[in-house]
Amino acid sequence: MHSTAKPGIQTGSMNPTAGASMATTVVTATEEKKKQAEQPKPEHKPQRARQDEKFKIFSGTANPALADEICSFLGMARAQCNINRFSDGEVYVQLLENVRGGDVFVVQPTSHPVNEHIMELLMMIDALKRASARRITTVIPYFGYARQDRKDKPRAPISSKLIADLLTTAGAHRALIVDLHAPQIQGFFNIPVDHLFASPVLVAEVRKMALPALTVVSPDAGGVERARFFAKKMDSALAIVDKRRVEMDITEVMHVIGDVRGRSALILDDIIDTAGTLCKTADALLEAGASSVYACATHPVLSGPAVERIAKSKIEQVIVTNTIPLSAAAQKEPKIVVRSIGGLIARAIQSIHEETSVSSLFA
Repeated sequence: MHSTAKPGIQTGSMNPTAGASMATTVVTATEEKKKQAEQPKPEHKPQRARQDEKFKIFSGTANPALADEICSFLGMARAQCNINRFSDGEVYVQLLENVRGGDVFVVQPTSHPVNEHIMELLMMIDALKRASARRITTVIPYFGYARQDRKDKPRAPISSKLIADLLTTAGAHRALIVDLHAPQIQGFFNIPVDHLFASPVLVAEVRKMALPALTVVSPDAGGVERARFFAKKMDSALAIVDKRRVEMDITEVMHVIGDVRGRSALILDDIIDTAGTLCKTADALLEAGASSVYACATHPVLSGPAVERIAKSKIEQVIVTNTIPLSAAAQKEPKIVVRSIGGLIARAIQSIHEETSVSSLFA
């Protein structure tokens, strides 16, 4: 008689004690698992935060100090690139870091020399596109050619539209711009545009000054919306200066709309270029009875005789941001005070990178 049991395994009929042995074995294994489960697990050491290698911020030569400040705020180092000139003036750009699949930001205000800095920006965008960056965001603290936003004369270009097209064609996926001369310029872009305002920085500074009986003044009709928003934040009165432009860079102030007599007047503008409009507006306000005149502007272009005009004017103080680096002469002028916008831009960059809302920064 042959047994059907497999070799090495005893059946119950052949070994009456086998069932008890197996039961004992099962119980022992279960108890062992319970013991292991009850034992405290070793504590894992907290992992060190890893730097996001796909998140990079580059800068052109227009304002590297602002780019470094933004990077410092975000706790990261500025990405390295080589920007040079050939002997004939051609721009040369080479990225010195891997950007494949990265979320890349390029900080470059298109300030003086405007065309040089625009070419740098375009070539950096093209280099990033050809290096397979996943997303390229142009961070333009000051958008040059913004004042040429319409055909105000026959056979004239709309240059700000042209610049927007060039940035898009070069390969930019989105743009972050501070205080456009005209908000509708956002519509010139065929890519998403985040439009930041410097008002939080400027409002905080003016509040520290505690100016008595403050009136916020728009130097022209085009800036009324900006001045009205600022006046609402400061809980102050609003006035407008009516001006007529005679020639390019030459304006003639007409009269003040609103009561400024015996009050502190704060002229609010987006750009101070030659400071001609600013100084004439200040004179008109003083003639209308203002007790003192101050000024705020986001972009200190300060070209030509601007610094000299401000120094000779009756303006008490001019507050600007660092969207554009000041010239040596402007840095020495005690009336010109600079406040940083780096933290505001850094928070916007972080929100864009993390795909969160930036609307809280628009105030």
